[in-house]
Amino acid sequence: MRGIVLACGNSQSPMITDGDRLEVRRTAARPGKSEVDPVVAELGDARLVVHGTDADLNAVVLRLLRTERLADTPVGYVPSDPASEVARLWGLPTDPGRALDLALAGDPDRVPLVRNDVGGVLVGLGSLGPVRGVGYGDDTVVLRGQASRIEVTPDPDGGLGLLVHVVHKRLLTRKVRTTSARAFQLGCLPVQVESDGVAHPRPMGKWTWYRHTEDLRLVRGVR
Repeated sequence: MRGIVLACGNSQSPMITDGDRLEVRRTAARPGKSEVDPVVAELGDARLVVHGTDADLNAVVLRLLRTERLADTPVGYVPSDPASEVARLWGLPTDPGRALDLALAGDPDRVPLVRNDVGGVLVGLGSLGPVRGVGYGDDTVVLRGQASRIEVTPDPDGGLGLLVHVVHKRLLTRKVRTTSARAFQLGCLPVQVESDGVAHPRPMGKWTWYRHTEDLRLVRGVR
């Protein structure tokens, strides 16, 4: 299958160049409306591939959400960072050659897309902390008091949509409580929130992550 690759920021690989099966469009890191929307509009039978960081993928998926193209746009991902949380979560290769082959030839799989209440999305890892407050996973209290860290990811097993990990660290121990939910809501003392490696511009005293009604069509090669 032919693909159009959004090579975001400084992501470069000798395997990802213009050719018979690829057209490479270089963009800024975390590309926005002016760079993503025209490419999506002209895809036709080509597959959209994002080469960059989890933050870059997040930015592209956000444009698909806002232009109502989630349902009809499979997305392949070639991580530029071997430590990509998206790759770890969904079992994607981080070797550029293998990742590109999968992105072009693999089957798209519907995976939960997580949103927040300030207009953003989450495709890999969201985190905040240390935190003191009250948090709910749907109707279940997952935090009352303080925690070292809270981490939220889409649920790789489908489930209700997202997983909430409440982390308590002591001097020699680390305890994690995990809850599956459709939504996570937190009220707390102001805390820094990070989504897919990008910090929110200001500390927040309340925050919500929840499963979107439509899934992301991520190319994973899973039937």
